[in-house]
Amino acid sequence: MKKIIIIDGGPRKAMNTAKMLQHFADGAQSLGGQIEVKTVRLYDMDYKGCMSCMACKIKDRASNVCRFKDALTPVLEEIAQADGLVMGSPIYFGDVTGQMRTFLERLAFPWLSYNDYSMTAPKRMPVLLMETMNGTPERNNSQHYGSMEYCIASALGQPERLIAYNTYQVKDYSRFELAGFSEEAKRQYRDTHWEEDLQRAFDAGRSMAEKILA
Repeated sequence: MKKIIIIDGGPRKAMNTAKMLQHFADGAQSLGGQIEVKTVRLYDMDYKGCMSCMACKIKDRASNVCRFKDALTPVLEEIAQADGLVMGSPIYFGDVTGQMRTFLERLAFPWLSYNDYSMTAPKRMPVLLMETMNGTPERNNSQHYGSMEYCIASALGQPERLIAYNTYQVKDYSRFELAGFSEEAKRQYRDTHWEEDLQRAFDAGRSMAEKILA
């Protein structure tokens, strides 16, 4: 059976990123269960970023899957054999979470050849990069997935992007020092856009599944 791996780089299990990714999974599985979907929550794992061990670059033993052994190892090995990849993260300080960045180091560095600077993954596949953020389309300081987008495009194929803007930060604004935000304006935006965002995530999942099965 074909398989899609979803990497959830958000810390909260029931907030924006998790809900968007779940709707993606629902869309991917809406074709009669022809696609297996596995979600990995990075915040539930104990792992490190690239250790600069250079084990993936040893002569005659070079590998395009990270050789450092920890909780992330089996996930990277699964991705190497998967048929689709989704990465989702909230945007903090204009960037993906630290856990997502750490994951991307381990994913992408083994693809890089220091002989000719090419980027080669074990196999190419459809990729979706998802972001949820407090920023709006007009006031958006996101760096997206940064330089890693070039690595992903070179090694796996040009990724698609799905962004949910102006998301709720908390469920009850009255409990927090968040006077710089209007809860009423947030609610109005959410009432207008959130269900559309979830539907777009569902549609993206179904679309990736259709591409894989075609």
